[in-house]
Amino acid sequence: MKKILFITSRNPFSGRYSGDVLRSNKIVYFLSKSHYVKVVSINKVDAKKKDSRLSYIGFSDINIILKIFYILKSFFQFKPLQLGYFYSPKIKEFVNNNINNFDLVIFQSFRSAQYLPENFTKDNILDMADLVSKNYEQTYRKLFLLNPMKLIYFLESKLLKNYENYCFNRFQKILLHSKKEINSIAPIYKKKIIQYAFGIDKKKKLYKYSVKNNKIIFIGNLKYVPNKKACFEFTKRILPIINQRYPEIEFHIIGEISKIDKFFLERKHNVRVFGKVENLTPHIKNVICGLANLSISSGIQTKLLTYMSYGIPTVSSKQVYENFDAIKENKINSYKNDKQMIKIILKLKNNKNFSLNSSKISYKNIQKLEWKKVLKFLNKI
Repeated sequence: MKKILFITSRNPFSGRYSGDVLRSNKIVYFLSKSHYVKVVSINKVDAKKKDSRLSYIGFSDINIILKIFYILKSFFQFKPLQLGYFYSPKIKEFVNNNINNFDLVIFQSFRSAQYLPENFTKDNILDMADLVSKNYEQTYRKLFLLNPMKLIYFLESKLLKNYENYCFNRFQKILLHSKKEINSIAPIYKKKIIQYAFGIDKKKKLYKYSVKNNKIIFIGNLKYVPNKKACFEFTKRILPIINQRYPEIEFHIIGEISKIDKFFLERKHNVRVFGKVENLTPHIKNVICGLANLSISSGIQTKLLTYMSYGIPTVSSKQVYENFDAIKENKINSYKNDKQMIKIILKLKNNKNFSLNSSKISYKNIQKLEWKKVLKFLNKI
């Protein structure tokens, strides 16, 4: 039995519906079945320990003045601003004092990579998951020229690119999701890369076709710019066209959202915003499809996995689909432009055979992506 230190910038036990939180939660519980795992993060929330092989320590976040100081420090050191935003001097101190007591150290996301001591030589792994620099590069290109965030995303994308290269040099193993992103990495780092899929808990197939189905759902954190942009674009350009033919079709948004975005979206015709929900089952009734219409995307979009776990037909942008290697054997509905997206949605509304086949493909894709299957690669490492 190994002693493993797992360091993450977000509490894996917070219950937050976020890809990195879900992933880290599943990883630490999987590892604790055979090894002792010590989890360290910001935010004090007690772990629901399943056995004595899992323990947790959480540190309080720093105040806003110190946070600004560390953000500026990161900038002047030519490092990503996010490192400063998520930095915790208490975690740094804990790691420096305790890291040599463990056989293996796993850092979850590049934000935690900053805690790796320069002289540390024991086994270490970075769960990078996605190349965030590519996401930020796409974002700044999509934003309007006069948007003040355009410059910030531009600078951060460059800083992230440099820091990702630093991580490729420093860590023994790097975990990534997308083959497309792995192929973009310099060949000298390829031996360090391990590709793995994002998983999902097995769910009951709940989708049922009916000509009366009238909901298009979108699940995701709308505090994340690509999700926010996708929802506003759909309500502006796509939903009005669909409503010309089917006035009863509504767009339902589920996930964390700011009050101001909720206010503006709910003012739009046939748009309902539910925020974060504990139980998705009631929202699946009368669904036509689940939407993943992001024009900015890197890595894996977990919303697709959620839709598929319930057997819901999916509609995905080409940008999202191309990063999703695990589902390419059984193709889901993807589009290249607005016209194709509308055509697919209307076909799912009208054509029973097409809808049921799409549902079947969705549920079939998910069978090999259950967490208990996905995480077996950790045993090999």
